[in-house]
Amino acid sequence: MSPKELLYIDDALSHEEYFINQCSDVESKLQDTSLKQLVGSLKSKHQNLYDQFLNLI
Repeated sequence: MSPKELLYIDDALSHEEYFINQCSDVESKLQDTSLKQLVGSLKSKHQNLYDQFLNLI
């Protein structure tokens, strides 16, 4: 893997980690169960993307 590709993956991992943290923060503050489930599913999707990018390395 080229250095440029590794930088791209590192950048993508950072973005996904940011989204996971944001979803966790928002999810913990929500009281509405349907919104909480929606944010939880978004967090799960971003976690899956993070794992996929991590497996590329």
